[in-house]
Amino acid sequence: MNSTFRQRIEHGFESLGHLIALHRWKTLFALLLLTASLLSQLPRLTMDTSTEGFLHPEDPVLLDYNAFRDQFGRDEMIFIAIQSKGDLFQQPFLKKLKQLHDELKESVPHLDDITSLINARNTRGEANSLIVEDLLENWPQNAAQLNAIKQRAMQSQTYKNFLLSEKGDITAIALKTNAYSDEGQDQSDALAGFDDDSSIEKERKFLTDAENSELVNAVREITTRYQSADFKIYLAGSPVVSNDLKRDMQSNMKRFMGLAFLTIALILLLLFRRLSGVVLPMLTVFLSLGSTLGLMALLQIPFKLPTQIMPSFLLAVGVGASVHVLSIFFRQLQQHYDQFPPQDKTTARQQKAQAIADTLGHSGLPIAMTSLTTAAGLASFSGAEVAPISDLGIIASLGVLVSLLFSLTLLPALLALLPIKAKKSSSSQQRHQRMDQLLTGIAHFSVQRSRLVLIISAVLITIGLLGAAQMRFSHKPYEWFPKEDPIRQATDFLNTEMRGASSVEIIVDTQEENGLYDPQRMASLERLGKELEQINQGELFIGKTSSLADILKETNRALNENQQSAYRIPEDRQLIAQELLLFENSGSDDLEDFVDSQFSKARLTAKMPWVDSVLYGDFLDDLRQRFQSAFGDDVNITITGLTALLGRTMHATIVSMSESYMIAFGVITLMMILLIGDLKLGLISMIPNLAPIILTLGLMGWFDLPMDLFTILIGSIAIGLAVDDTIHFMHNYRRYHQGDTDVQTAVTQTLLGAGRAMLVTTLVLASGFFLYMFSDLSNLFNFGLLTGFTIIMALLADFFLAPALMAELHKRR
Repeated sequence: MNSTFRQRIEHGFESLGHLIALHRWKTLFALLLLTASLLSQLPRLTMDTSTEGFLHPEDPVLLDYNAFRDQFGRDEMIFIAIQSKGDLFQQPFLKKLKQLHDELKESVPHLDDITSLINARNTRGEANSLIVEDLLENWPQNAAQLNAIKQRAMQSQTYKNFLLSEKGDITAIALKTNAYSDEGQDQSDALAGFDDDSSIEKERKFLTDAENSELVNAVREITTRYQSADFKIYLAGSPVVSNDLKRDMQSNMKRFMGLAFLTIALILLLLFRRLSGVVLPMLTVFLSLGSTLGLMALLQIPFKLPTQIMPSFLLAVGVGASVHVLSIFFRQLQQHYDQFPPQDKTTARQQKAQAIADTLGHSGLPIAMTSLTTAAGLASFSGAEVAPISDLGIIASLGVLVSLLFSLTLLPALLALLPIKAKKSSSSQQRHQRMDQLLTGIAHFSVQRSRLVLIISAVLITIGLLGAAQMRFSHKPYEWFPKEDPIRQATDFLNTEMRGASSVEIIVDTQEENGLYDPQRMASLERLGKELEQINQGELFIGKTSSLADILKETNRALNENQQSAYRIPEDRQLIAQELLLFENSGSDDLEDFVDSQFSKARLTAKMPWVDSVLYGDFLDDLRQRFQSAFGDDVNITITGLTALLGRTMHATIVSMSESYMIAFGVITLMMILLIGDLKLGLISMIPNLAPIILTLGLMGWFDLPMDLFTILIGSIAIGLAVDDTIHFMHNYRRYHQGDTDVQTAVTQTLLGAGRAMLVTTLVLASGFFLYMFSDLSNLFNFGLLTGFTIIMALLADFFLAPALMAELHKRR
């Protein structure tokens, strides 16, 4: 961008300032009308904290998971572990357990099935008949009967680590929730008898976030009433974790966003010493944020856990642009007042209009370029394979453009309408004297000691790179809670005592009707189940497996006089078919949980602890190879379930974010070169942009702060703020450095102009983000720490590193 073209654009912004000042009421009315139309969409804004929400609808792993849910129901279960000080198989405990079981069954909405010792499957043979009944279908009347039930339960491989701990001192209730939402269910049921088209069923939504919360809250309310010292209840499972994360995230984000707004307002008041210096930036940011959320609702983009940082990001961008406009405006207004003190209201109004025009002429281009560059960089995230990151790329880039529109139109219109006056010269000079002395000293040091600054910067960047090399990826959402939080304690308890609070699902599709009657295939399914239970990789292990093979072995034993030696897979195909038919006709519906109606597709569930998602990739690949090798290439093997979703999400995050950040830096570099109009200078200007990000990554590595699906998005804020400061510095430096002006003078004038706004913005935003460090959630603590640190490093890079680079580059002048 050559100087002539730049001057024409700056003159255009100056003309825009005159136009807005002249038509201030029309401008305000048009913007308020636009805002109102977008705010009206806010009731349609939705929340999605589900694990599957991290993937795009067309993602193959999610499609497999949806097919699994359609066939076998939802795999994400709520586990209620109950620990007793005494024997579980005593009348008082069992009666209380039955009361809890019955109340959950009757009162919890969106519940598909409930399993506990009360209704656990008990398969036995009696008089050449197969009987499949509930364990406590016939309530024990004496100690002998209680002891018989206890022995039967403790010997059952089905109950082990599912309904009973290995020691027999802990029992569990498993709640299986509905896979589909109840929304529209009445309509589909009414039409079911008149239309054979299955499209109605396909249109049904899966269980919604609101319904999941309703279910979890009902379970929590009921279990709280049964909690006692001799009936200690632990509530866990992914539906509970998702609900509690949503609740705590929303609560924390609302509270700290409010505190951030208050803190920013107080600091703005102290710095500007004007009510308008507080109200106008906050109003501009508030309307920009509200309009962006309206766009989010209009585009049907739900809020997800990672995208909750978006309001904080737009707060940073919006406040930065507003502070730049106000800083230059107040300075321009003061200069007009000092030169020609107004004698009447007309003159004062004309001076204010000219100050608005001068402000847009001076800062309109760099503000526009910072926003366009940031938006272009963020837009590169829209192609990410992880849905929340893609959503952030779309909505955050739109939000930046909305903020730009309001900063360059609404803010000037309000300045033109409000009775804002210049302060007395002596008062204004006294207020800014200390800041000007500080900025002048920084300019002098960074230019005169440029080599020292570059050496120190190189050392710090090297330390940052060494730290970044130690950075680790991680995603373990339940550990975002404090250690004393009930959901974290419950999850750890189930991981340890019940051998897992999560699961992975393996689907074996023979692709032929009755293909599972094959004795070799059933034997392979049984062998693999035992083989998986031997996996123990320390933190990651398989605590239990369940499959069709277990039902078949139970049935075969029952039909062979309950002899334990018959607890095996029959070797005859017809015998397998007959035994499964007998079980199906016994009245139990448990087959539906493990096999399709054609006996061509079987499910094996492997219970495992909830561990770091980074560990899932190789583990799931190993499972796939084991099953494919056992069943051959003519059988399709699908690994799915919550664990597969988390593994896919983590892998996609690492890959797509690496690509997105590379694209973002490429786009930003090109735009920096175009803005500055010089290839060499544009490339050098990227050094102050990269330095804050490198230092932040180094901080994460040295202090073992993991890069997860939340902290990985801090880079988007870092890009936006670092680029903003650098563009303001480089634009003003090029303006002052033209002609015969030396580097020292150009840097000093830049810091005394744009530098004041950059300093104010940094103080305001860093204070606001550091408030998040008071959160109980570790991800929000890390978010506040890292974002505040990045903001400060971005300012220091442009106050010291950028001037030092310019001094070395233009040292001849």
